[in-house]
Amino acid sequence: MSCLRKRARNLWHKLRMATDKGGVTARHVELAPAKINLTLHVTGQRADGYHLLDSLVVFADLGDWLTLSRSTTPALDVSGPMAEGVPQGPENLVLRAARLMGADLDIRLEKHLPAAAGIGGGSSDAAAVLRGVVALEPGLALPDDAGLSLGADVPVCLLARAARMRGIGEQVTPVDGLPALHAVLVNPGVAVSTATIFRNLARKDNPPMPDTLPRWADAAELALWLAGQRNDMQAAAIAAAPVVGEVIAALAATQNCLLARMSGSGATCFGLFPDARAAAQAAQSVAVTGWWVKAVRLH
Repeated sequence: MSCLRKRARNLWHKLRMATDKGGVTARHVELAPAKINLTLHVTGQRADGYHLLDSLVVFADLGDWLTLSRSTTPALDVSGPMAEGVPQGPENLVLRAARLMGADLDIRLEKHLPAAAGIGGGSSDAAAVLRGVVALEPGLALPDDAGLSLGADVPVCLLARAARMRGIGEQVTPVDGLPALHAVLVNPGVAVSTATIFRNLARKDNPPMPDTLPRWADAAELALWLAGQRNDMQAAAIAAAPVVGEVIAALAATQNCLLARMSGSGATCFGLFPDARAAAQAAQSVAVTGWWVKAVRLH
């Protein structure tokens, strides 16, 4: 286990249910895990412009950490290795999530995920705030739309487990029985505009995944099935940022890589591997590029 994960786990146990003198939960810690779209099929577009999706989503054991404390003066402090450029004003999704819940919080956001990277960093942060407010105030209910008003990825990030996401993001169905998945995440440090990608799609009425998903015996069987599925945004992202194609090629060229693909609208890509050792070795070989590279377990 990495030093970061050891420290994060210790922090979790120490602060998750810290209490004030009255025995009331005063502070809560939440992990906002990275979201990975194993598939992302664009199946249509509504009259209001929203795109319809069908996506198999999983989450990594890596993410941002949020410490939420009751406060009479709401505040946000952003730190961590990926904090640069993260807005700290009212437009930040974590503050919007707190306002949606009617909660006055001091929020400490420790950023470990790159922003605008196709792995749901901001959406997962917002979902973590929604979960955290309910933990601090058990009498409060989650929003009726499960946070959809904050962003299309927030409902699935609120669940934070393997799921099928459909519609514009509001239809989230848990998926059980996925085999253990080990992966390498790579981000080349370029921003890819989701709006631009949608605008440049070759077509927007692609077929969805099968109505009933199969059962997979192991990671290799799942990867073989995934190879017959798609990320319909990948080609447009490569056209806008050719380095995305370079990342996919670099992952695919590593030993024991089962599948290499882009997540979300990019620019983060993932490679699937049969075990943790193979993923770690691949991460080490790709790290020489200077890109952001992390070996993770997906769940």
